[in-house]
Amino acid sequence: MTAPEFATLTTDDLVTGEAVALDLPAASLGARIISGLIDVFVTMILFIAAVFVFIVAALQSDQALIWASFIATMIVVFLVYPSTLETLTHGKSLGKLVCGLRTVRDDAGPITFQHAFVRALVGVVEIYLLYGVPAFFSALVSPRGKRLGDYAAGTYVVRDRVRLRLAPPTLMPPPLERWARSADIASLPTGLALAVRQFLGRLPTLDPQSRAVIGVRLADQVSEYVAPPPPPGTPPEAYLAAVIASRRERDQARLHREAELRRRLTSRR
Repeated sequence: MTAPEFATLTTDDLVTGEAVALDLPAASLGARIISGLIDVFVTMILFIAAVFVFIVAALQSDQALIWASFIATMIVVFLVYPSTLETLTHGKSLGKLVCGLRTVRDDAGPITFQHAFVRALVGVVEIYLLYGVPAFFSALVSPRGKRLGDYAAGTYVVRDRVRLRLAPPTLMPPPLERWARSADIASLPTGLALAVRQFLGRLPTLDPQSRAVIGVRLADQVSEYVAPPPPPGTPPEAYLAAVIASRRERDQARLHREAELRRRLTSRR
């Protein structure tokens, strides 16, 4: 295992303030098909109900008014309804709710009405007019299971029922506590901080040679953001653990100070 493996961020990774990568797994093709079939079934039920209403109304209404109302209802059923539903539920349609799925932006953030509307608009063509064939093959070849509407809107569908498990925080090595309190430790770049955390989390699985080589390499990169250096003879993994633990403590203290300042400012109003 080489050092670059610890510094790789995939496009499905979110990164927290402590440089912990959170993976939002894309929904499987099977789950998306089931979810899509449920949504199509519900939409067609609404459409058939609307057609029945228009047949009854046509017996006693002007023909031009009937056609205008029919087109307006199609827009509501196929565009407004799914767009509004996914917007209000933060990316969930009825099918996605049943299958435990959710639509998110490419950066894994919540979608807006614009995203939902573009997905629905393209979906009219690729799902209803072309019987879902383009959507199937697009999702089949896409690493994230994207259909054409997802590409147009900048979204993808994730599994919503995934238990998030974060690694326990790195502890401060007792021999380095005094040094860490007085050292000037700048914030590490996200990729480097993530690489260090992954290295420390995988220490038990590394052979001694890889552990030494990767540890020295990461320590050399981290040293650019730390002054003064640790006491002579400090093992690389202990040095890295002290840096990560110290940065976490300082960031938590900074956030606490900011929250306290906001509380005091707002309480004076």
